[in-house]
Amino acid sequence: MKKLAILFLLALLPFVAQAQIKFGYLSYSQALKLMPDYAIAQTNLEQLRAQYDAETKRASEEFVQKYETFLATQKNLAPVILDKRQSELQDLLYKNMQFKEEAQRLLAKAETDAYAPLKAKLNAALAKIGAEKGLSFILNTDNDALPYINSAEGEDLTVVVAEALSKGK
Repeated sequence: MKKLAILFLLALLPFVAQAQIKFGYLSYSQALKLMPDYAIAQTNLEQLRAQYDAETKRASEEFVQKYETFLATQKNLAPVILDKRQSELQDLLYKNMQFKEEAQRLLAKAETDAYAPLKAKLNAALAKIGAEKGLSFILNTDNDALPYINSAEGEDLTVVVAEALSKGK
């Protein structure tokens, strides 16, 4: 009886090996860019970036102006005043560097926060599409992660996802 079961399994092995796994693939970043809310998020981030850039430029110009004034008057200053002004310039420079680092951190957080709902919506759409099409998984082709995909065995979901997102699925 065991031999018969083993022979039966061996006979089925070629059929099991030929069973195809269905998968889909797309560029995740390209799919994000297809979303209507992506442009709004981009605009908001650009406005925030412009505000931080303007403040950084203003602070830099203020430092340069104070430094030029210091250079022009340093010969005539008493040693105590000279030390005080040098200290003020160092503090201003340090605060400007801190602000720039904090602005970069806040911009990165704002970008993460702005894209989080878009990614959640995209992930939900991908899950729904994957389930509807009976896919085992969906691959992200970004960053040259998949240099080759046999399109006969996988399905490019770019158009399907774009349609689903435009309909608000």
